[in-house]
Amino acid sequence: MHTAIIVPGRLASTRFPGKLLHPVNGIPLIVQTARRIRDQVPEYPLYFAVDHVDLVQVLEADGFPAILTSGDHASGTDRIAEANRIVKADPVINVQADEPLVSRAQILQLSELIRRDGVSLATLAHPFERPEDFANPNQVKVVLNLDGEALYFSRARIPFNRDTGGIFSADWHGTNPCYRHLGLYAYRSAFLEDFTRMQPALIERLERLEQLRALENGHRIAVGITHERTIGVDVPDDLPLLIQAMARATT
Repeated sequence: MHTAIIVPGRLASTRFPGKLLHPVNGIPLIVQTARRIRDQVPEYPLYFAVDHVDLVQVLEADGFPAILTSGDHASGTDRIAEANRIVKADPVINVQADEPLVSRAQILQLSELIRRDGVSLATLAHPFERPEDFANPNQVKVVLNLDGEALYFSRARIPFNRDTGGIFSADWHGTNPCYRHLGLYAYRSAFLEDFTRMQPALIERLERLEQLRALENGHRIAVGITHERTIGVDVPDDLPLLIQAMARATT
């Protein structure tokens, strides 16, 4: 099986316009992510699927192949599916373009999870540690079944603890882990093509979470638990946290 990493990138961002070109320590955010992936898993072919020539230019200037895709895609998964018609990888690993702290262990974990029988896609989750993160709608939550597969993803506080009114409690959380979904995936190539033919689900449109389209159409999503944190950039206020974390990672 020919595994490749395809990173989707969209220049427009409602919450942080132009964020992938925003300099982080003097380097565009998307290039920071590219360099990190190359450093962590140099054995995997790496491609970027982007919607704007400005992204192509900064990536190619740093030596990374970029595929210019349609600007009309509703999700990153649709964008990856278009790019993979050129790359022809199976499976495909998806790292988010705004998460430059992805680790080798996380990518290898995804590569193992996607090889489970009957699984269409795989992703990762990290236990919540702070109540403010659990309450943040930008921090996506996932609940799992006993086989470690996703039951549901939401921006809401799930699972909801009725006894505390949904408030994150350290005592309760100790025996009832709440998981933050990380935007890392692995897909079988056949699923990617199926995904492009599925209509966006009602729950996907409400939550603005593309993985709900797969669940609503009956696909199984394997979820691995990682204790390595990543920091995605959703809004400008996330940048100082990312820069601090990157500094710690190099010391």
